[in-house]
Amino acid sequence: MSRSAPKKSPIHRRDPPPPRATLPRTGVGTGRNSPKSAHAPAVLQHIRELFRISQQHFQRIEARCGVSGALLWAMAELKARPGMKISDLATALSVRLSTASNLLDRLEAKVLIRRERGSRDQRIVRVYLTPEGQRVLRTAPKPTEGVIPHALHKMPRAALARLDRDLEKLLELANTRNREAAMKPLAEL
Repeated sequence: MSRSAPKKSPIHRRDPPPPRATLPRTGVGTGRNSPKSAHAPAVLQHIRELFRISQQHFQRIEARCGVSGALLWAMAELKARPGMKISDLATALSVRLSTASNLLDRLEAKVLIRRERGSRDQRIVRVYLTPEGQRVLRTAPKPTEGVIPHALHKMPRAALARLDRDLEKLLELANTRNREAAMKPLAEL
């Protein structure tokens, strides 16, 4: 009896890239700094692909684990650093303290985490996964933090700094900002 190779999830599949849209090199609005340059459609396609892959990953997490991608990432951080304070979790997830607290409320309601107050200082609350939380985390699709955060952490420092500057410029050119949106988990957009 022969065994077939296990199927890889769509996130790991290496499909050939779709054809890139190109625009003519002549005419109005096709200069190097123009938003209609030949690279703009390709960049837009990359952004769409990243978000779609991210959405699909979050859907797999929800289907398999019964928790959102944001909750799973919080659980992964708690597994890596048991006894984290809420402020440390907010920093690790790059969200506001109130957002981290709300995520923990939802995890506590599902009995996936427990909070403990310090014996010396009752104001300090430490958070731990419950055995059920550990079980859920073991069954979760990887990467537990999500596709985009995982990829960002793998990028070389210089490339990440360049991407940060370029995205900042893109937001500036978009002529609108939403700092609240910047502090919400991708799984909850």
